[in-house]
Amino acid sequence: MPLKTLFLNPPSFENFDGGAGSRWPATREIESYWYPVWLAYPAGMLEGARLLDAPPHYISAEQTIEIAKGYEFLVLFTSTPGFPGDIGLARAIKTANPGIKIAFVGPHVTVLPEKSLRDCPSIDFVARKEFDYAVVDYAKGKALEDIAGISFLKDGKVVHNPDAPQIQDLDALPHVTDVYKRDLDVTRYNVPFLLNPYVSLYTTRGCPAQCTFCLWPQTLSGHPWRKRSTDDVANEMSKVKQYWPEVKEFFFDDDTFNIQKARTIELCAKLKPLGLTWSCTSRVTTDFETLKAMKEAGCRLLIVGYESGDQQILKNIKKGATIERARQFTKDCHKLGLVVHGDFIMGLPGETRETINNTIKFAKELDVETIQVSVAHAYPGTELYDYAVKNGFIVGDNKMVDEGGHQLAHIEYPGLPADEILSAVHRFYDEYYFRPKAVFRILRKAAFDSNDRKRLYKEAKTFLKLRSARNKMVKRHSDEAAAELAKA
Repeated sequence: MPLKTLFLNPPSFENFDGGAGSRWPATREIESYWYPVWLAYPAGMLEGARLLDAPPHYISAEQTIEIAKGYEFLVLFTSTPGFPGDIGLARAIKTANPGIKIAFVGPHVTVLPEKSLRDCPSIDFVARKEFDYAVVDYAKGKALEDIAGISFLKDGKVVHNPDAPQIQDLDALPHVTDVYKRDLDVTRYNVPFLLNPYVSLYTTRGCPAQCTFCLWPQTLSGHPWRKRSTDDVANEMSKVKQYWPEVKEFFFDDDTFNIQKARTIELCAKLKPLGLTWSCTSRVTTDFETLKAMKEAGCRLLIVGYESGDQQILKNIKKGATIERARQFTKDCHKLGLVVHGDFIMGLPGETRETINNTIKFAKELDVETIQVSVAHAYPGTELYDYAVKNGFIVGDNKMVDEGGHQLAHIEYPGLPADEILSAVHRFYDEYYFRPKAVFRILRKAAFDSNDRKRLYKEAKTFLKLRSARNKMVKRHSDEAAAELAKA
């Protein structure tokens, strides 16, 4: 028998979505959670294992410590914002269960393995990059020295075993939805722009795009694009339809689901007979024919990373897309009846007051159904982080999140302070959603669905509360800066 293993997406800040399914670790403006997909793969390979996703199930640190007493091996997915709290939890688990072995996984420990190990002696080893087989091998008794892709301390010195090869045969991995069915309550997961309840999974790994800010391709999944066979995906989707007849939408949370036209069209042909409603990520380079095939196969919504309305910024971040292509893509989606959720980022290299205004104007021109606006976060291991450090653009305390886990601006540029970048996020939301056209869309949606009405009311209340607190914080910082200037 392998070690009895607990795979943990840990409790952290209240409502924090920062673990094994979140590319942008933070407490959202509106409470939402992605599925811990990365942990589900190895959790499906070990007899007696459990996947514990603490945040959406409202499992406290105290409850987690108690649960961990019944296990011999803990695999914890950490993040840069969550790491300080995660190592405190690891120490407490080790104190309560001295015999337990603890491995940390995720981008943060991939990039900073030695520092992570020295920051917390309770960590027995870290598994870098794709960790599926590394943690399974350890649970089955393989010696640390013989496991590729891990780092550990031996006699006070760090040992970095050679990297493990990237996993090529994705069909050989378990179906994560089998693990969800066993260990998770799907009604606990909510993303505001997806139908509720929803279930998410991957059909590929890796992303060939070179975006300088993007965390996972640079630290976890890599740039080489690997795909499951379309038969394997279709088989899993046929099964999940039986698992959860109450689920209203399935989400393919690949880094770039439709990057290869032929494969996308082939998969759509196999999804269409299932009669599912599904959504996915998309790049603006996707052509009309592909979008049409997706729509006909049941696709409802696309998450699209527009990032900026300034062409030079798109070049600076190596987005590999143009403003004009984004416009045409959005027109194609509107024509086909595909809903678009647009992602934008404030504070990318080259940002100025003018480019912020241009991006807000561009977003209103696109007029997609919903948007998410984030501040640029320079995560260790990304090209953006190296650029920001080299040029001295990271603010003094380098805090990515506040005491509640909400995003903070930690990059600033000459003439554009961090607080102004954070303030621009809220101005962006205000200017976008308080337009008559956007207000009408929301009211129309609420009018025809009582469940949506309750959900929208709750989400609006949460968002406005956070918005008020953030505005007060920005004003306080501005007043403090003005007072310091007056003293000088």
